[in-house]
Amino acid sequence: MSAGHQAPRSVSASEVTIRPGSGWARLPALGLVLAALGLGATFLLGKDSPRQLYHSYLVAYLYFLSLALGGLFFVLVQHATRSGWSVVVRRLAEHVAGTLPLFVPLFIPIAVGLHELYHWSHAEAVARDHLLHHKQPYLNVTFFFVRAGAYLLIWSLLSTWFRRRSLAQDASGDHEITRRLGRVSAPSLILFALSLTFASFDWVMSLDPHWYSTIYGVVFFAGSVVGLFALLALLSLGLGRAGLTAGAITAEHLHDIGKLLFAFVSFWAYVACSQFMLYWYANIPEETTFYLVRLSPGWWSVSVLIAVGHFIAPFFFLLPRTVKRSRGGLALAAIWMLAMHYLDLYWLVMPNLDPAAFRYSLLDGAALLGVGGAFLAALGRLMQGAPLIPVRDPRLPESLSFENS
Repeated sequence: MSAGHQAPRSVSASEVTIRPGSGWARLPALGLVLAALGLGATFLLGKDSPRQLYHSYLVAYLYFLSLALGGLFFVLVQHATRSGWSVVVRRLAEHVAGTLPLFVPLFIPIAVGLHELYHWSHAEAVARDHLLHHKQPYLNVTFFFVRAGAYLLIWSLLSTWFRRRSLAQDASGDHEITRRLGRVSAPSLILFALSLTFASFDWVMSLDPHWYSTIYGVVFFAGSVVGLFALLALLSLGLGRAGLTAGAITAEHLHDIGKLLFAFVSFWAYVACSQFMLYWYANIPEETTFYLVRLSPGWWSVSVLIAVGHFIAPFFFLLPRTVKRSRGGLALAAIWMLAMHYLDLYWLVMPNLDPAAFRYSLLDGAALLGVGGAFLAALGRLMQGAPLIPVRDPRLPESLSFENS
C-alpha cells in the first residue's frame, strides 16, 4: 500500500457515521430547497410551453435515474462476483441505488405529459401511419404504463432489499447475509438488464417511433455506469476529505474507481460507435434518420463535443496511473464526465423537440435543479444514521488491506 495512505485495520460504526451538525448532515435540507425552487420554476416557466417543459423534465429525470441505476448495477455485480476490494465503497453505491423509489413519484410529470412527449400516444397519428399501427400492440398507452410500473417496481424492490440486508448485517454480523446476497444477485442482474433495456426503449428511443436500434439499451447502460463511477469518485473524495470514512477509502480504492471509470468511458465509446457504424455502413434511409438530425448544422457542434468530451479527452486524461491515484485529477475527471453524461442524454432526447438546432433553455436548467435537488435530498437522508461503510461485512478486512498490483 502506498506511503501516506495506510488504511486502518478495522473500522467502527461511530467513525463512519455522519455526525449531526456537519456539512453532510445538511444535505437533505439543501436538496429539498433546491427541489422546491427548481421544480417550482420548471412548472411555472413551462405552463405556456408544455412540450419544452416535459422534454426538459424527461432529460433531468433520466439523468438522475441513470445514476441510481448505475448504483444498483454496481451493488449487484459486487455481490455476484464476491468482490473484496469494493466493500468500503459499496455502501455509497447502496445509498445511491436506494434513491430509486423516489423516481416513482417523480415519474408522474412524465405520465401527465405523455402526449407532449410521445407521438405514438396520439390515436389519430396511429390511424394515419402504417408503421405506428404495426407497432401499436407494444406502443400503446395502457401497456406503456404497465411496463413503466414494472420497471420502477423491480428497481425499487431490488435496491431496497439489498440495502436493508446490508444494513442488517451491520447490526447482526451474520455472514449468511453475505452468502444470501451473493445468491440473489445473479438472477437480480438478469431482471436489471431486461428492465433497463426495455425502459430505455420505451422512455427514450420511442420518442422517435420510426427509428430503432437493438443496441440502444447497452448504450444507455454504459452511460449510466460512467455517471455512477464519476459520482462514486466524488462521494468517496468528499466524505474522505470530511473525515467520515476513517481513512478506509485509500488511494488504492480511488485508483480502482478511476480504472473502472476509464474502462466504461471506453466501453461507452465502443457501443456508441458500433451503433453509428452499422447504420452508416448500411445507409438505409429509415435507419439513418436519427443521425441525420444530430449531424445537421444545428446539432453538429454538440455531436462533436460528445465524441471529444465523452471519449477522446477523458480517455487520454485518465490513461496515466498518476491521474487515477490523484485526488484532484480524479475529481476533475469525475466532474467532467458527469457533465458529459448529461449532455449525452440531452443529445438523445432534445433533437426530437427541436431538430433544427441546439437551444439550451431556462427550463432545462430549472428541471435539472429540481430533480437533482430531490435526488440529493433522498441521498442525503439515506446516508444519515447508518455507517457509510459495511462495518461487519466478512470481506471488510480484505478491502481495508487492498493494494493495486
